[in-house]
Amino acid sequence: AQAAGAKPNILVIFGDDVGYWNLSAYNRGMMGYRTPNIDRIASEGAIFTDHYAQQSCTAGRAAFITGQSCFRTGLLKVGLPGAKEGLSEKDPTLAELLKPQG
Repeated sequence: AQAAGAKPNILVIFGDDVGYWNLSAYNRGMMGYRTPNIDRIASEGAIFTDHYAQQSCTAGRAAFITGQSCFRTGLLKVGLPGAKEGLSEKDPTLAELLKPQG
């Protein structure tokens, strides 16, 4: 049980261009990749079965930091400098929401 007033830990595993079978814990060594830290988490009993991905790194990163669909942010593909699409200053980010929590 968590001590009263203790803040929970948050673990985020975020990878660009990583498929389910690129993690050695999931492919049993068949692909030749080694992911020892994720393998350790798996060996301690945490295997994750739900995965969420966007079609580009820009869309994925924007979805992660805002919690919004890429269709809401307009960031559906790799962003280009000077593009009209982008995050609004009114959109809170994960970092902005977590910072006051310590």
